[in-house]
Amino acid sequence: MTSVPAAPPSRAYRRLGVEERRAQLLGAALTLFAHRAPDDVSIDEVAVAAGVSRPLVYRYFPGGRQQLYEAALGSAAEQLTLCFAEPTTGPPTERVGRVLDRYLGFVDEHDAGFSALLRGGSAAETSRTSTIVDGVRRDAAEQILLHLGRGPGPDQVPAGPRLRMMVRTWIAAVEAASLIWLDEGKQPPAPDLRGWLVDHLIALLAATATSDEETASVVAELVGQETAEGPVGRLAALVTPMAELLNP
Repeated sequence: MTSVPAAPPSRAYRRLGVEERRAQLLGAALTLFAHRAPDDVSIDEVAVAAGVSRPLVYRYFPGGRQQLYEAALGSAAEQLTLCFAEPTTGPPTERVGRVLDRYLGFVDEHDAGFSALLRGGSAAETSRTSTIVDGVRRDAAEQILLHLGRGPGPDQVPAGPRLRMMVRTWIAAVEAASLIWLDEGKQPPAPDLRGWLVDHLIALLAATATSDEETASVVAELVGQETAEGPVGRLAALVTPMAELLNP
């Protein structure tokens, strides 16, 4: 009697929980949205990337691509906001430098999606997506203000209008520079761009301090935390001879 060979063991299947499955789908969507405009990504592609069926994607996101995009954008916004979180210890310019390193790393990793998001014009753009993006900008500004010694806490001094406007202007400049950096083939190298953006912040602080007492006080406090070899000391060494030429 011929024996029948045993069937090979079937691959173990682990059913994912609701939150695990949702996270899996968002991860797949983020990967696609990171490198392509949202209008160019289909639900079928998300399903393939996640290794699931199209109906399963709709089970979690019945609103289709728009709902999935908004959820993925919210997840990306959380990641981007975390880029600005930095302990308030050490020279402030070094802290800001580390923040920018993480921010530019995010831009580099999510290049096409970042560009499509901030430029607008997508069919997926809605008031909700605009609110998410604006929330990141405001959170980023609040984090930078913390490094300037201003915050909303009970033991902290809130920032005045001029200082707040200056920081939000700098955040807008960082965004614009990031988009131009992508247009220019990510040149100059990210470390050079980061250094220039730190210098930009120092220059804005110095210019605002000439006409705003609060900013002047902030600058005086910050200079005491900096080192002679850091960005502030280097800029001072470069600018002082130029100032002497203008005022012989």
